[in-house]
Amino acid sequence: MVELTGVTRTYPGGVTALHSVDLVVEYGELSAIVGPSGSGKSTMLHLIGTLDRPSRGTVRIDGHDVASLSDRRVSALRARRIGFVFQQFHLAAGRDALGNVADGLLYTGAGRRERRRRAEAALARVGLADRLTHRPHQLSGGERQRVAIARAVAGDPPLLLADEPTGNLDSVAGLGVLELLRGLNSAGTTVLVITHDHEIAQSLPRRVSLRDGRVARDV
Repeated sequence: MVELTGVTRTYPGGVTALHSVDLVVEYGELSAIVGPSGSGKSTMLHLIGTLDRPSRGTVRIDGHDVASLSDRRVSALRARRIGFVFQQFHLAAGRDALGNVADGLLYTGAGRRERRRRAEAALARVGLADRLTHRPHQLSGGERQRVAIARAVAGDPPLLLADEPTGNLDSVAGLGVLELLRGLNSAGTTVLVITHDHEIAQSLPRRVSLRDGRVARDV
């Protein structure tokens, strides 16, 4: 699903965030990318998510060499093959749960009725079938993160990138979100959890530890 080969990312000013990183993530894996602030986690997320391109090396997502694609084709790859979940929920305050998830399907070109059907199915999948008409302020933190996850998976992307998905949640809600991610993985989605929390990382089958822009450990 993901293959990084000799990937280096250097920013203007000479700051190198990743140094010659090699990483392979197979289809169907559930893995953590873990490390302290400044270790290169965010840079790796941006590269795997095709939000950025490496200074050197090769990034392949689902068999596609990102460097060989036009910006338009990269955008299409990202929209169809990658789902994103962030620490901040990024939900529109004026839209109910169904509308927030359906809006995430606008890129597909599906009609309004089809978008709402898929959104309703995704919300049911994350256990929110009874919260379709609730707006974000009427939902708990854990429920809002579930809406964000539903939005990310409504288009059935094979890869889900979860960036600190429990960072704004209490421990109970955080455990619920992790169980949800495990369930999505069991159904076939490749899930990468980017986190600084070693307890979360230890609970996942594979842990890729970054330090100073390099892979320090992969177990």
